[in-house]
Amino acid sequence: MERAVEIFVAINMLVIGLSHVFQGSVWVDFFRIMRSHGLAGSFVNGFLSLSFGSIIVGFHWVWEGVIPSIVTCIGIAQVIKSFVAFCLPSVGLYSMRQKKAENPWSYRIGGLLFVGFGILLMLRNLTKSGL
Repeated sequence: MERAVEIFVAINMLVIGLSHVFQGSVWVDFFRIMRSHGLAGSFVNGFLSLSFGSIIVGFHWVWEGVIPSIVTCIGIAQVIKSFVAFCLPSVGLYSMRQKKAENPWSYRIGGLLFVGFGILLMLRNLTKSGL
């Protein structure tokens, strides 16, 4: 199951990361739309984070090895982010109003990190299977 979750994370990181790299200005628009819905926009962000993070936390509670521990920490961070978005939506909305949310390059830089980690995870798991 742990390998499956790592592949799930790798696929998500690669797709979302590439989207951040090539569509940074669309991500600016997406967060602008969420912000325009006020506290309900924080809920949208929370649903996205909870669905990703809860799968990781539920099926990948691994603390042996650097890469598996990073995956688990990503899951925990996403669950915490969703908790804030749902239980303290004004705080979640505040974070979406930061100046970096209006800069497409902040999404592109984050996207490069996502892509890098996604490739690392995918290579790690392809190597495990002997492919």
